[in-house]
Amino acid sequence: MPRVSPTLVFILLAALVPASFLLAIKAGSLGTGVDGLWDGLINPENPVHRIIWELRMPRAIGAFAVGALLALAGCLMQVLLRNPLADPYVLGISGGAACMALLGMSMGLTILPVPVLAFAGALGSTLLVFVLARGKGAWSSTRILLTGVVVAAGWGALISLILATGPDASLRSMLYWLMGDLSYVRLSGWWLLPLAAVVGFLWFRARSLNILTGGETQARLLGESSQRVFWEIYVIASLLTALAVSIAGSIGFVGLIIPHLMRMIVGADHRRLLPAAALFGGIFLVVADTAARTLLAPRHLPVGVLTALIGVPLFLFLLNRAIRIR
Repeated sequence: MPRVSPTLVFILLAALVPASFLLAIKAGSLGTGVDGLWDGLINPENPVHRIIWELRMPRAIGAFAVGALLALAGCLMQVLLRNPLADPYVLGISGGAACMALLGMSMGLTILPVPVLAFAGALGSTLLVFVLARGKGAWSSTRILLTGVVVAAGWGALISLILATGPDASLRSMLYWLMGDLSYVRLSGWWLLPLAAVVGFLWFRARSLNILTGGETQARLLGESSQRVFWEIYVIASLLTALAVSIAGSIGFVGLIIPHLMRMIVGADHRRLLPAAALFGGIFLVVADTAARTLLAPRHLPVGVLTALIGVPLFLFLLNRAIRIR
């Protein structure tokens, strides 16, 4: 694929962010024209004003934040394993976070908030995968991936047990949340500031990530502490995944597909890849969530179902393309 100018890519992504938000606040059962949309945005007396600012805009912000978090977590896990198949969903990190969060919700645990429980589950799942994969020998990306798949299956079994033994009254809401649902997300624009700070921090660590993609030997030769960077990636990827899961449940394929696409367009340099993946991941999930709530209106689909329907054929296409290039 011919490489596109990174400047042009970022200009396009910057233009698509407000466009995706406009699509999200315009689409719905109370669709409006351009004049009606503008009046609804600025006029508190317009009935659409409350729908936009209390329902659609917070949901779009939540979708953008979750998409960016998952895309960044996917980038980090692919650096960690030096394997493009790595993804929080595939490696069981999302499953661990979802299992702990769901356990807290079903048991009514109020001592610890859901994000803390999700982070504990994500971090514990990460450590479990790497401890089991290493065993008595050295790590290998293949062993870690296979172990991650098995651990993810184990979390899935525990989640099924929680759902089967949980209260019937909350079963539907828990199922929707588990499939990835943004119906009840109400995030303010202030959430975008810590998200930008995370992207900025990872951008400053981009050199270390670039070195680490070449392997531990190259990292040591270039004076980089591979173990320290590994632990940074463990913790940050777990935290990003936990935040995403605690906001919207388990949404698959975003952390797998988005880094792939952006790596093909802007290259493997993480100084460009990380911000591009965060922007496009957010845009993708905003558009996907808008489609999920409008395609079968008045019924709403869980957005995780739609991302899987898009992600599976797209990933198979990218995989087949990579094989043909080789």
